[in-house]
This record gives sequence, structure tokens and C-alpha cells, in this order.
Amino acid sequence: MPALPHPRWIAALALTLVVGCGGAARAAPVDLELVLAVDCSGSIDDDEFALQIKGYAQAFSHPSVIRAIRSGQHGAIAVTYVQWSGPFFQAQGVGWTLVSDADTAEGFGAKMVAAPRTIHRGGTSLSGIIDYASNLFGKSGHEGIRRVIDISGDGINNAGRRPSDARDDAVSRGLTINGLAILTDYGGLDRYFEENVVGGPGAFVIAAESFESFAAAILNKLIREIAQASLE
Repeated sequence: MPALPHPRWIAALALTLVVGCGGAARAAPVDLELVLAVDCSGSIDDDEFALQIKGYAQAFSHPSVIRAIRSGQHGAIAVTYVQWSGPFFQAQGVGWTLVSDADTAEGFGAKMVAAPRTIHRGGTSLSGIIDYASNLFGKSGHEGIRRVIDISGDGINNAGRRPSDARDDAVSRGLTINGLAILTDYGGLDRYFEENVVGGPGAFVIAAESFESFAAAILNKLIREIAQASLE
């Protein structure tokens, strides 16, 4: 009668299988990996911050956004929410989350609303948030057809390296940067974003005339970003 395998060999094989399965899960394909980067610099008061977050939460609950997500090749996106201000002030408000239907989309929006504001000061470093967000994609647990950094802000870069240099580095890694320029302090901020911030395949800028119009702007922006992913 042949000898039975040693129990430690069986345990090692089981561990290998678990790790292998876990690795496959961590690399689950999605249509889009999306970083939502929300301005929390000193120029943003708490009411303006709340309007931004409410706008994102409402957008994720919108039927048009759900349809755009479901129409993709994989019918799912991975998204994370980040707060930012100066070169060294960035924090994930909500970690990477799989969104594939109305329930998960509304759940992500609810998490955004529930997450406390942790950054209340600092300058405006568009280069800093680009660099920070670029390094989040290897930690998403998913592999997207497209990888997009979505930056909303109300000011020009006033701290850190040049945003165009950070943009070029991100684009060289296959990333796309889109912008939502809030035109409350700088009337030409959308043009500044076009020249210095956005880049990569299909990159674009949408302008919001005020924080009150932010919700409509972000809805259009999300639909456009997700729809682009579904066309790849």
C-alpha cells in the first residue's frame, strides 16, 4: 500500500490553492479603475465640500450611470474616493470598491457621504494628487481596461512640482487624467486644466460655474468616463 502524503504537504498544497485563488480574485477584470480626487484645500469650506460629496453620491445613484456601468464588457468598475490639498496632504476617504449595479453604486455613494473630511487645510497641489493617485492603481484588486484619475478642484497649482510634469509621468504609465474645474475663484480654470492637468486617451475637462452646479457637472462627467470605458 503506497504511503499517504504527509499532513504538512497537504496543508502546503491547500495554502497554495488558496493563495492562487486569492491572486486570481485580486486581479478580477473591470471596465474602468477610477480615482475620484476631491479638493479639500483651504479654499474649500465645509459647505462647499459637502456639495461636492453630495454631487458624487447623487451621480452614482442616477440610472444613466448605472446603465453606463452595466453596458461595459465586464459590467463593472472599481472606484476609490480620495481627499487632497497640498503636496503631502492626500487620504483615501473610501477604499477601492467594486460597483456593478444599483445597490453597489448607491452603497459607494453612501460611503462617500459617511466618510469624514480629514483634510481641512493646505495649498493646492495638482501635481501632488496626480502622483498620489497614480500609485493607487496597483492596489485596486482589479485590472481595468482603462485607468482614470478624476480630479475636481477650484484652483491652480500653487505647491509642489509642475502639474504638467506629473501629468506627463502619469500618461506615460497608460493613465488618463480628467478634470472638473470649479470656476468660483478662477474664471479660466478650465483652460488651465486643459493645458496643465488633463492628459491621456480620451482626456477632457468639464467646467462647473459654481458649487451648486457641481452635481450636474459630475453626473455628465461620470457618464462620459464610464461610457468611454465601455467602448474600448
